[in-house]
Amino acid sequence: MRNAIVDVINISWPTIVIVVTIISIMRVTYIIKHDRKSFHLYEEIFKLMFIVYLLVLFQLVTSQDLIGGGTNLVPFKEIFRYKITSDAFLKQVIGNILLFVPLGYFITHYCQIKSLVGITIISLLSSTTIEIVQHFIGRSVDIDDVILNVFGGIIGYLLYKLLKKIEQKLPKVFRTKIFYNLLSIITIVLIGTYLAKTLWGI
Repeated sequence: MRNAIVDVINISWPTIVIVVTIISIMRVTYIIKHDRKSFHLYEEIFKLMFIVYLLVLFQLVTSQDLIGGGTNLVPFKEIFRYKITSDAFLKQVIGNILLFVPLGYFITHYCQIKSLVGITIISLLSSTTIEIVQHFIGRSVDIDDVILNVFGGIIGYLLYKLLKKIEQKLPKVFRTKIFYNLLSIITIVLIGTYLAKTLWGI
């Protein structure tokens, strides 16, 4: 699973750099000219993380070579085909769940989803769209992928709700914009350091 993600990032990093740079320039220009008071670094970083996630997701579902092929419309057929201890289970089952956890988290944040029904519908529509597109580009279509993606979206929703509850119980110093900005910078530095070591051996 880790190797698959590294391979995708290796392929898509030029696109990510270009898209993030253009969007950042546009956003900074807009803030300077029209809305300086609304600028919060942690919010801007969060938005960029969502964009990067979508770019990586696109690369994963359109060009990453996965196990299997053809069409499966029988629920749980493929899920139970793999041994829990196998690499295929980790890649196909766990991987498809984890793939939509960030989507569930981001969507819950930006759309302020209040119920499991809402996130389930959005995850279902998103995953179904992916499977339909995969059919037309010669990729496999699997109802189990949809089931696992929806489950991942729900986990992302629950994770968001859990972190919000924890946040409300934290001391005020940990709920300030300064702390969020600092946390965002540290997160970006850690991610950047990890990717630099993993991808380029820096």
